[in-house]
Amino acid sequence: MSQEKLSPEDNENPSIENQQDSQTTSNETQPHQKLDTESVVDNGDTSGGEEVIEKPDTSSESASEVEPINNPVSEEQKNVEIDSPKAEETSEEKTDSNVSDNSMEKKYGDENVTTSEVESSEAQKVAFSEAKAPMTSEDSENAIDSEAPDEDEEEEVESSEDEEPEEDKEEQAQKDYSSLSKKELIAEFEQLLKSRKIQDIKPEAEEIRSEFNNKFNEELEQKKEEFLAEGGNIIDFHYTTPLKKEFNSLYFDYKEKRNNYYKNLKKDLQGNLTKRWELIEDLKSLLSAEENINTTYKHFKDIQEKWHLAGAIPRDKYNTVWNTYHHHVENFYDFLHLNREFRDLDFKHNLDAKLKLITRAEELAQENDINKAFRELQMLHKMWKEDIGPVAKEYRDEVWDKFSEATKVIHDKRQNQLAEMEKEFHANYEKKKEIVEALRKQTEEAQPSHQGWQNAIKVVQELRDEFFKTGRVPRTHNKEIWKSFKDATSAFNNQKNSFYKNQKKDQYSNLEKKRELIKIAEDNKDSEDFETTTPLMKKIQDDWKTIGHVPRRDSDKIWKQFKKACNHYFDRLNAEKNEANKEEMANFEAKQEMLNKLAAMELSGNHKDDVKNIKKHISEWKEIGRVPYNKRFIEQKFNKTLDGLFSKLDLGKKETELIKFDNKLNTLVNREDDRKLQNEHFFISKKIDETRDEIRQLENNLGFFHHVDENNPMVREVHNNIARHKEQLEVWKAKLSKIKEIRE
Repeated sequence: MSQEKLSPEDNENPSIENQQDSQTTSNETQPHQKLDTESVVDNGDTSGGEEVIEKPDTSSESASEVEPINNPVSEEQKNVEIDSPKAEETSEEKTDSNVSDNSMEKKYGDENVTTSEVESSEAQKVAFSEAKAPMTSEDSENAIDSEAPDEDEEEEVESSEDEEPEEDKEEQAQKDYSSLSKKELIAEFEQLLKSRKIQDIKPEAEEIRSEFNNKFNEELEQKKEEFLAEGGNIIDFHYTTPLKKEFNSLYFDYKEKRNNYYKNLKKDLQGNLTKRWELIEDLKSLLSAEENINTTYKHFKDIQEKWHLAGAIPRDKYNTVWNTYHHHVENFYDFLHLNREFRDLDFKHNLDAKLKLITRAEELAQENDINKAFRELQMLHKMWKEDIGPVAKEYRDEVWDKFSEATKVIHDKRQNQLAEMEKEFHANYEKKKEIVEALRKQTEEAQPSHQGWQNAIKVVQELRDEFFKTGRVPRTHNKEIWKSFKDATSAFNNQKNSFYKNQKKDQYSNLEKKRELIKIAEDNKDSEDFETTTPLMKKIQDDWKTIGHVPRRDSDKIWKQFKKACNHYFDRLNAEKNEANKEEMANFEAKQEMLNKLAAMELSGNHKDDVKNIKKHISEWKEIGRVPYNKRFIEQKFNKTLDGLFSKLDLGKKETELIKFDNKLNTLVNREDDRKLQNEHFFISKKIDETRDEIRQLENNLGFFHHVDENNPMVREVHNNIARHKEQLEVWKAKLSKIKEIRE
């Protein structure tokens, strides 16, 4: 039967052995023939381990795999198929109670296994091949760095108690380490070694190792290119880092611990296998023991107890050992049949034990936690099959039907749950396919610029986060979608790295340009010509910003050189300005004192004297000189005070405006602000042109009134308007003359 694998995150082992009494007398129809289609997973035997009962045939399907979610009814029924107890025969009905060990042949699945074959001394041996596989690293790393550990890798072995499917282990490894730095990868590796079993972390360990080597090899290639560019010989090139040494040491410790684990596991499994073969021999010897039947029965129970405590054995030997053991258990029941009292006592004991299992199975059928119920049900089936012998014929149908009914309830719940989960898994699969396609699109459409790639990196990170937030996918698609995701991410990173690798050439060119600016800065840092040098120093600072990136190893060094030279110059400039600022503060204090006097000045009423006095104050104000930049508000206060005084004088408009304009020009001159003088020049010239245009327009309009009396109100208004514009024109012309005098 083909089986569909669920998501690796499903750690359940859903196959259940639906089988009736496995320990019957030899004359009964062979119940073990169901072993080739069913398997049992025990989640807790008496030794504290977990034992997986594999199929006696050589099917490659794992015992932990489940039936397809959408099986036809017939397939689902097959999964819970129950051996018909009606086919069994009781010990009273057998035709030949004495079956020779050497001639007895029992069919298990598709194999005919004779007792002599099962008990062969060769079958009791376990061949542990210790394949010597040197621990490898990346070729480029091996070529350059000989520090990578080279350790013989111990062959992995599987215990009969191993439960977790390999697919689940692969799912655990599905963590994207590509975004981590080398230091972060080391920290991740250390955390794995501390928090997880050494035998469970191989996928993660190899993924981390691969990512670390990829990042180190990129760095290695870069250093090699730089070494060769500087004229070095490839034979002399060697490169390593403290992080590389730390990782190699950590990986070496991991391999050593892992190899030791499997060496010890092999030893333990082999020892347990030997114990079990010895117990089988002890079981065989009971048939020929010359002792009281009570003593023999007690010995039989002792052997059973020791068998349960014997521990795990190699998985590939489990079927042979288990079938052989139960073959001889059946032989013992044949032997025990000769004493009906012991047989009935054992039947009663087995019935009580199976009724307890039925009660627990019925309780589990009502359990809301389906996964919990399913796991415990597997343990119950293992106990039913392996730990408890047959019951009397009259009870077999009844107890098996009850147990099977509870089993089917749980199984049906499980199938319904898996069907719902499968719908969700398929939706997740479709979503992850869209994410992978979006990743590919980012690679194809990334703009060939630093900003373009930075934008793409941001989008890709969001897509990666979304991928990992999305839930599980069907197990059949798990490897496929994970590989697609890894390939898409890798393609993006490769193209991004290729872009930045090509940028290295530009960065070396930028480095030379910035070194030229450093030379200019250092040549002029002690210049005394501040007026000429200051614009130059500002320009090279602007140029520095536009040049672009340089190799990272040089970036900090050259920036410090450039910054030091520029700071040296501007510190000198500021010191010079500080001296000038002392004088400007004195000017401010003088102007503040004059402003106070001007504000308190009383006009005499003599027009001429008052104007003369105001102009004198204006002249004195001009002579004081500049004030600090943050104190220039005093100029506005001065102008406002003048406006107040002028408003009290009976001056003509032109004279008033020109006096104010003189003061304004004085302010601009003191600021040495040629740009504002130029703007003022342009503004006045424009006003002159506009005023002339207005006068021409008014004079043209007056032509329409040549037949109208001059005393007409409208005509008089036009004449007055023309006169006002001509007066203003004279003011603008006078202002323009003053600006020209200053600028010349």
